[in-house]
Amino acid sequence: MYFIRKGFMIIIGSLLLSLGINNFLAPHKVLDGGIIGIGLIVNYLWGLQAGLMMMIFSIPIFLIAWFYYRDYFYNSLHGMIISSFFIDVLNPLKGLFHLEAVLSSIIGGILIGLGIGLMLKMKTSTGGTDLVAQFISDKTGINVGIIIFMIDAIVILSGGLLFSTDTLLLSIITILFVGITTSLFTRNVIHS
Repeated sequence: MYFIRKGFMIIIGSLLLSLGINNFLAPHKVLDGGIIGIGLIVNYLWGLQAGLMMMIFSIPIFLIAWFYYRDYFYNSLHGMIISSFFIDVLNPLKGLFHLEAVLSSIIGGILIGLGIGLMLKMKTSTGGTDLVAQFISDKTGINVGIIIFMIDAIVILSGGLLFSTDTLLLSIITILFVGITTSLFTRNVIHS
């Protein structure tokens, strides 16, 4: 029963994350942080599929996980594959909602934070920097949402140099809401 519940939560979390990206971030060229943000940067610059780019950029992290954190490898591989799949499959939904950019950034951040938080509660993630943040959290006891926030800040500052000031500011709003939502959602998770 646990594996069915976990699989269901991964699908729901991936759908929330994908809806946040495709319906609220992508129409305004807003970035998330981490591997998702890097995938979005590549998508915005060259039109390559963001989910596929997430998978490619996650390979080195998963290789490290294979050798040093085998449980994380097994627990996150399916989260990364399913979320990457939904990000690309739901891409045609881009532009379904026509909201003001700041509101879109807030809603997108909340949906992404809920999706990531739901997966982290089930001891899985989308891999990428979420996986790195989970490693650090387990070793230090620092809330995983705070670590994700710090990594995300680095990515969007880098991405902000490639795009407009508006993109940078909207992306900051997004990662604030991703970090806060993930922190609130995972604050009672006890890592073993």
